[in-house]
Amino acid sequence: MFYDIFYNFRKFLKTMNSFSFPPIAKFNAKILILGTMPGKKSLEINEYYGFKHNVFWRIMFELFEKDFSDDYNVKKSLLKENKIALWDTLKFCERKGSLDANIKNEEANNFKDFFYQYSDIKYVMFNGKASYNYFKKYVGLNDNFIYRILPSTSPANAMKKYEDKLKEWTIIKDILENER
Repeated sequence: MFYDIFYNFRKFLKTMNSFSFPPIAKFNAKILILGTMPGKKSLEINEYYGFKHNVFWRIMFELFEKDFSDDYNVKKSLLKENKIALWDTLKFCERKGSLDANIKNEEANNFKDFFYQYSDIKYVMFNGKASYNYFKKYVGLNDNFIYRILPSTSPANAMKKYEDKLKEWTIIKDILENER
């Protein structure tokens, strides 16, 4: 009986508490892309945007005209080679499932130290409105950066077609080409 209670409590904690991953970043990053918090599948496999129906990685590979790869190291290298950092606005939250609408008792990541370490970042792109709203609430906006809310790559954002999402996300490639 004790084992069953302990097992169920651990299962409950695992489904309710979420911790973000460390950032994917290289010292020369110019753009930071912020999600809100990894979803359930991402947490299970320990990869950003690990849910196969999330189109984040598909968009990144298409933007930089590279053949898609499921290899997570290739995915991370693609971002770093293109001066893109990836992180989440939140460090911790309680959430059932993967929807941002279910987030509560959240805590933001330490952006003061992050921006100090990656001081070349000029652009902060938000993967959806929730990430932006939490950033604005806990970190605040300032004139040191240019901010842009992009359509969420989550399958929960079914109101936008893939082609429309891709079109808006091309701002990242445009920025990088203008930075050269």
